[in-house]
Amino acid sequence: MGFAGTKRWVLRTRDTVAMEEHLQENGGLIGSPVSKQIRLIMSSSSKPYPNYMGSAKVRTAAVLQTVKCTQMRTRSPSSNEGFYRRVLPSPPAIEFDSIQGKQLFAEAFQEGHMEGYFKLSPFYQTQSEPAYCGLASLSMVLNALGIDPGRKWKGPWRWFDECMLDCCESLEKIKSEGICLGKLACLAHFNGAKVEAFRTNQSTITDFLKYVMTCTSSEDCLVITTFYRPHLKQTGYGHISPIGGYHSGSDMVLIMDVARFKYLPHWVPLSLLWEAMDTIVETTGHRRGFMLVSRPHKEPSLLYSLGCIHETWIATAKYLLDNIPFLLKLEDFKDVQEILSVTFVSLPINFWEFIKWVEEFRRREERTSVLSREKRRLAIKDQVLGQVHETELYKHVTKWLSSKHSHQIKTTSSNDATSCDGYYLASSDILTVLLLALPPCTWSNLKDAELLKEINSLVSIGSLPCTLQKEVLNLRQHLHFLIRDLGTPTS
Repeated sequence: MGFAGTKRWVLRTRDTVAMEEHLQENGGLIGSPVSKQIRLIMSSSSKPYPNYMGSAKVRTAAVLQTVKCTQMRTRSPSSNEGFYRRVLPSPPAIEFDSIQGKQLFAEAFQEGHMEGYFKLSPFYQTQSEPAYCGLASLSMVLNALGIDPGRKWKGPWRWFDECMLDCCESLEKIKSEGICLGKLACLAHFNGAKVEAFRTNQSTITDFLKYVMTCTSSEDCLVITTFYRPHLKQTGYGHISPIGGYHSGSDMVLIMDVARFKYLPHWVPLSLLWEAMDTIVETTGHRRGFMLVSRPHKEPSLLYSLGCIHETWIATAKYLLDNIPFLLKLEDFKDVQEILSVTFVSLPINFWEFIKWVEEFRRREERTSVLSREKRRLAIKDQVLGQVHETELYKHVTKWLSSKHSHQIKTTSSNDATSCDGYYLASSDILTVLLLALPPCTWSNLKDAELLKEINSLVSIGSLPCTLQKEVLNLRQHLHFLIRDLGTPTS
């Protein structure tokens, strides 16, 4: 059966049989990986080999040569030695260093949409573990934006590296499972970046295009995407990489792929990338998406940060933002101590594990700061802590924690209940700031007008010193972030 007059050029069953017979005559490769590759080429390629190439044997030789070339490019001499890169499926992608890729780069540069590339390229890195695509992307972006990590990497140098990004998830877990968009955004926020995360059900392709065009023409913003590789005809599953540029004529974006051992940077259609993003992560039930990362206009928090390394903290955030307002409208309270009692007694059982984590992380950071001789930063921390202790709310919290009612708090073990007084008192500053960080509307359900006025006065941040006020606002943003980006999956 000929191919003249048709654009499909698909090899027919007769030629498939003839090819397999020829393979059997030349080494008995039926059923081998090579045979499977040939069947894949014959069945999936839109332009495998046209009719003018002659007989089935001639076409078989051509296909076999293609497979051998592919093996040379993608495999080591021995399969036990693993893989050496992959051939980039093109289309839909266009290799960055190809003639067409260079042309796209030149035209996008003329359009002013290659700022992301020039920002990222000096800091471009290859992920050090197969599942570290998120950590590599983020460390590259944080360094590109010039954000100071505030702690040492190696020797005297402060520098973001994958191994330092462990405050929202353990490195061992990321090494085996990777990291989702929500936790990656949490990680960026925790390390001092301004971040906006959008799943595809929280945005549109039109908005995505607008953000891409804005960030690729600016030095102040970078885009990180999380997408499903098979939608781009690439091998693998979920992947994360930043965007370096945009070409308006072809509506293509430049993916600065951090898995450079597999695929080098490449251009892909924006609409196809959106489809690859608009997929659901099986382990979380959330959709994939993108995040905008920029340098903040203010310094990150000094004392208080809500990391998401403990999954139970998401439940705690929901309790603070949703359950407390509900509890306050169920009863008639006579004073602030009763309000604190209801608020603290019903805290989720693992809340105190989070408090321990905050204290341990703070002590670890302070030890690092001492070694780095960052005495100024430590002095400011002491100043903020002193400002917390001077608030009237702190006095109410310490009074309640030292009372007999504090023993009603649910803890993770019986040992905690017998020796917790001193521990709770040591954590009173954290509880105080958490109450200050709750939205003002939290207390609006109180029935007693005078008590409502008193509690509003205690939690008001308008009269707080500027440094403490920034800490509280930062913590408030953390609470909102945990609910919005790490909460229950939505359709």
